[in-house]
Amino acid sequence: MYKSRPKSMLLALTKLVVTLSILMCFFGCEQDQVDEATRKVGQESQEESVTTPTIKEPVLGFSQLGSESEWRLANTSSIKNSAVESDVELNFQNAEQSQEKQIEAIREFVKEKVDVIAIAPVVETGWEPILKEVKQAGIPVIIIDRLVDVTDPSLYVTYIGSDFYEEGRKAGKYLLDKIPKSMKSVGIVELKGTEGSTPSIARGKGFRDVISSRGDLLFLKSENADFTVAKGKEVMKKFLQEKGREIRVLYSHNDDMTFGALEAIEEYGLVPGKDIVVITVDGTRKALEKMNEGKINLVVECNPLLGPNLIQAVKEIVKGSTLPKRIVTPENVFTQVTAEKEIASRSY
Repeated sequence: MYKSRPKSMLLALTKLVVTLSILMCFFGCEQDQVDEATRKVGQESQEESVTTPTIKEPVLGFSQLGSESEWRLANTSSIKNSAVESDVELNFQNAEQSQEKQIEAIREFVKEKVDVIAIAPVVETGWEPILKEVKQAGIPVIIIDRLVDVTDPSLYVTYIGSDFYEEGRKAGKYLLDKIPKSMKSVGIVELKGTEGSTPSIARGKGFRDVISSRGDLLFLKSENADFTVAKGKEVMKKFLQEKGREIRVLYSHNDDMTFGALEAIEEYGLVPGKDIVVITVDGTRKALEKMNEGKINLVVECNPLLGPNLIQAVKEIVKGSTLPKRIVTPENVFTQVTAEKEIASRSY
């Protein structure tokens, strides 16, 4: 009996050692697995941080020519809203009808190293020197709304806007249909926009080219009225004082000048839309309302909502895509028959 006790104790001790060894092995393996899993997660996290770069929003520097009309305000709102809805950062500068201020703004955009510059130019001429500076800085340029007159077309990527010449032609075609050919002269007065601006030049030319075949359609007066209500009224008042009832047709290059002219016509004692055929260009809600009242005979649409087109063009340029040299927005004409239906859907 005495001899067997050490043997049993040795056996029990051996079992204990084996059990402890198994447990240590088990927990050791578990810890190794945890360590390996932690290492893999850390590695994946590190790889993810390396392979997911921060995407920088493209910056657009936009020089707007001014805020002279309802059309211009709608144009500005469209561009600002489209920028907010996209991943394009907008640096907006209003030149208030000054080409000098536009050039200053463009130079600031170059200093800030924006990705794209867009310009709605006050006038067509005088842009080549500053556009050459921008080209040397390697910044692409988009021209919107109005054209620039440059000898080197590579100074800008694309033009986005209306076909002003075609707008003038639409106005002229309507007049040919509205007034039958007569032995008596039909007196026309014209309210032009800013002197030297694309719409003023092209709308006037398109209109004249269409009606030139009619010898009875005679221009009595034509003068710039800066696309504003006040100037439109002032110039139309002068026309009436000089030509009075000889005036049978008013062709106005934008709605705001037309609104001022309507006031002058009524104050003179004539009925716009009846005594004087009124043709205007833009297509604002107010113009359609005046048309619905019978005071305007034709509205040629000029679409101000260029924001989506501009922002998309910026994205395409940043991606390195090629754009057409000219992107023309779709437009319509409205008569007194269609005015009421269009008013409700007008957003500007």
